[in-house]
Amino acid sequence: MIALAAAATAAMTPALAQETATEAAAPAVGDFSLGSPDAKVKIVEYASFTCPHCANFHATTFKELKRDYIDTGKVHFTLREVYFDRYGLWAALIARCGGEMKYFGIQDMLFDKQKEWAAGESPQQVVENLKTIGRAAGLEDAAMDACLNDVPKAEALIKQFQTNFEADGVQGTPTLFINGTKHSNMAYADLKAILEAELAK
Repeated sequence: MIALAAAATAAMTPALAQETATEAAAPAVGDFSLGSPDAKVKIVEYASFTCPHCANFHATTFKELKRDYIDTGKVHFTLREVYFDRYGLWAALIARCGGEMKYFGIQDMLFDKQKEWAAGESPQQVVENLKTIGRAAGLEDAAMDACLNDVPKAEALIKQFQTNFEADGVQGTPTLFINGTKHSNMAYADLKAILEAELAK
């Protein structure tokens, strides 16, 4: 896990990758959520910022889910990031760079513009594409550089991802857990039927 994080970050800053052997305590990382924590229905989505199916889910089903259930207090939604590749990890570091206040706004842009930013011809171009999204969200270059070069945080995120991914038996993305029951990707009509059934209990 540490080797993966170091390799992912080393592509941008080789010098910093040598610092991964330090024994500093791992930074605390967690998931970001939307909606009322007291909502009767809890949804956890496993998603990768480089997954086309996840981008489609967020462009369609998620927007309706947010409007009808999250914003109305019926559903509490949590996103759990999946890192299938270094680009997905870097995107997560940019999304997290603005903190909880900006996370979901940047997340929306990452999914909406996935085809553009992820298609960079080199890792350096992908980084610049991601920073363009970050700038649009009001992030400063210096802050984004610090976030992208935070090797201990990258390692902690990968460890958290692998622990959750394996514990929940996730095999692909997007995967939804609705009140603890696992579901694969689905259309909004199907999701709505499940949510209404849960709310009626």
